[in-house]
Amino acid sequence: MLAANFSDGDVLLWFVEIFLFLIYLWLLIAIFSDLFRDHDLSGWAKALWVLFILFAPLLGILVYLIARGGGMSRRAHQSALAAQQRFDAYVRDTAATGQSPTDQIARAKALLDAGTIDQAEFERLKAKALA
Repeated sequence: MLAANFSDGDVLLWFVEIFLFLIYLWLLIAIFSDLFRDHDLSGWAKALWVLFILFAPLLGILVYLIARGGGMSRRAHQSALAAQQRFDAYVRDTAATGQSPTDQIARAKALLDAGTIDQAEFERLKAKALA
């Protein structure tokens, strides 16, 4: 019954409408994430941009992309670079602590011989390495 009401053109139009709606949502997410990522913009300016985009969506999105589009790529690049640096630091820290128990005990023994730690601390480090 429902299929009798839809022609091929209606189905195609329905797909185009869904596609345009998804683009609209993607633009909103990209613009709002960029807006709140920008630390140079004041809270009042952010609120005005949000209101402008919510009350005049098409015009607001176009004006935002024209006025602040260049900064969007710069802020996205800086954010990706910071995330990469945090990941690299995490990998370095994780790889540095991935020593074998023998290496950890040898390092603790060197600290004990140098007088940096006492015998009780050495025993605690040795037990931790063997655990």
